[in-house]
Amino acid sequence: MHVKLKPVAEQVIVITGASSGIGLATAQEAARRGAKVVLAARSDEALETAVREITAQGGEALSVHCDVADRAEVEMVARAAIERFGRIDTWVNNAGVGIWARIEELPETDMRRLFETNFWGVVNGSLAAIPHLDSQGGALVNVGSMTSDRAFPLQGIYSASKHAVKGFTDALRMELEERGAAISVTLIKPGSIGTPMPQHVKNYTGQEAKFPPPVYAPEEVAAAILHAAERPVRDLFVGSSAHTGSALSQIAPRLLDRISERLLIKAQKAPRPATPTDNLHHGQAEAQVRGDHAGSMIRPSLYTRARLNPGMASAVVGGVALAAFGAAAARRRRRIRLAA
Repeated sequence: MHVKLKPVAEQVIVITGASSGIGLATAQEAARRGAKVVLAARSDEALETAVREITAQGGEALSVHCDVADRAEVEMVARAAIERFGRIDTWVNNAGVGIWARIEELPETDMRRLFETNFWGVVNGSLAAIPHLDSQGGALVNVGSMTSDRAFPLQGIYSASKHAVKGFTDALRMELEERGAAISVTLIKPGSIGTPMPQHVKNYTGQEAKFPPPVYAPEEVAAAILHAAERPVRDLFVGSSAHTGSALSQIAPRLLDRISERLLIKAQKAPRPATPTDNLHHGQAEAQVRGDHAGSMIRPSLYTRARLNPGMASAVVGGVALAAFGAAAARRRRRIRLAA
């Protein structure tokens, strides 16, 4: 069945994990474009702050307390969206938590709790959203990671959960397409993103968590999510490093193993003590889109912008070609003058 998606300005969008980082950036941008947004997370105070800021800018927003590990609470988010706005056009499964530790050091309770949020939260959100999206068509957007394709040391359990999200998303997409559901299913795979996550993760290393550079702006992920809300697309990388890492993991996995062993453990630890808080078992967010990234510049992603705007990519390529042609012509003119 052909999937037809509405412009963001005409949509009702539900976003889990919306109290900070990628989820909050997506809610803010969606509201700025005219969408009605439902923000769900465990951190009530941060959610209320986010909704106040959106409504102060003229947007329409609703906050709903939700632990995505609890199917009943996720269903409550769907009901609240329907009661307030009458429908759901896009559902974004974004809620996620992290752990920095060697796998051998981790308590089983922490590993299971991470999977309850990162994997089962996506399952719960997807199954809550599908009946509503089915009735009129819509988009289901799951936020994975570059670690959906390539595992990181010190993020082993997180990587495993994002591998699981990819497998679930791919299988669900095929099943929905086979039965003719008018639902677009997208997996977003960001690289290192400049959210507050390093200050929130459960950390056993003794040093503050750090994302390996380059670190991209959360707003780049929000742009990719909202692109998928309007246009059916299978998956999207955010950041050229995410795309490159995924490709290399297929072409030269053992070489990438060796590079990761040599560089990535050090690259994920900042030279200062770990922040003594985490949001693994309890929500801890401050309604902030960006976090502290220990000296790494938070940058835009030209790769992602070109991917979302093919016309921009053509213009860049054309500009480079024109510049090269101009430089070659100038060199020829200089040679002619010298010869004369």
